[in-house]
This record gives sequence, structure tokens and C-alpha cells, in this order.
Amino acid sequence: MVCSLKDSPMNLDTDIFQFHHIGVACRRIDSEQRGWSAFGYAPEGGRFEDPLQGIAGLFMTGPGPRIELLEGLPGSNTLTPFLEAGTKMYHQAFEVPELEEAIDFLQQQRAKTLSPPKPAVAFGGRKVVFMMMPTRLIAELIEME
Repeated sequence: MVCSLKDSPMNLDTDIFQFHHIGVACRRIDSEQRGWSAFGYAPEGGRFEDPLQGIAGLFMTGPGPRIELLEGLPGSNTLTPFLEAGTKMYHQAFEVPELEEAIDFLQQQRAKTLSPPKPAVAFGGRKVVFMMMPTRLIAELIEME
């Protein structure tokens, strides 16, 4: 059951925020894919490129949560800060029924919007937004269909 954030007290109701994946920054998807394959992960669909986000990606599923392997497109610095810091798993993504409502809700929790909502190739043009939680967790919110 999906309910509205307006129906929820100030907590992260699992009916509202549906976990989707963990984002993994990498220099080369092919190399990273081989490493995850050793743990039983396999591609979920094909590779994609998103010039608006400045990334190429590949979703993989296996014995744990779905992961999204991401590498920067030529000329993009989207992932550079994470790669330079040695951070691989850098965001968690959640599908939400009402994107603007979810953004407002998280801003009430002191989250900061890192980039405005924009359509994402990986999700058929549905909008995504990245937010920094006060705990320094980066959350990607994905507009539900």
C-alpha cells in the first residue's frame, strides 16, 4: 500500500519510501561488474548512458540489494569527488509516489537538495532528485510511475 506523506507522522514510512538500489561509483563499469559477479550478481538489463546526469550505468541484482554501477561520461565530473575520496557506495535510492511532496518532507528533516529534479534515462524519463541528509547520506528519490 502506498500512502501520502501527509498521512505520515515525521518518520520515514516504508510505504512511502520504497528502497530501489545502492549507487556504486566506479572508474570502469566492466571491471567493477566482474568483481560483483564473483558474489553472484548479474546484470539487470543493459548498460545505459545519461548525458544529463553525466554518467553511464548498469543495474545488477544478486544475493543482496540491487546495485547501480556508475561511471562518469567523458568530460563529466559527477563522480569525481567520490572516486577521489575512495568512496564506492555513495547513495541509496528510493521510489516515492509524489516527488515534490517527498522533497518537502525531507527538507523538513533538514535535508538539502543537491540538484534539482530532472528526467533520468535509467528510469524511462521519470524524474530523480539527489538530497543530502543531515547524516551525510545521499538519497536519490525516484518518481514512481
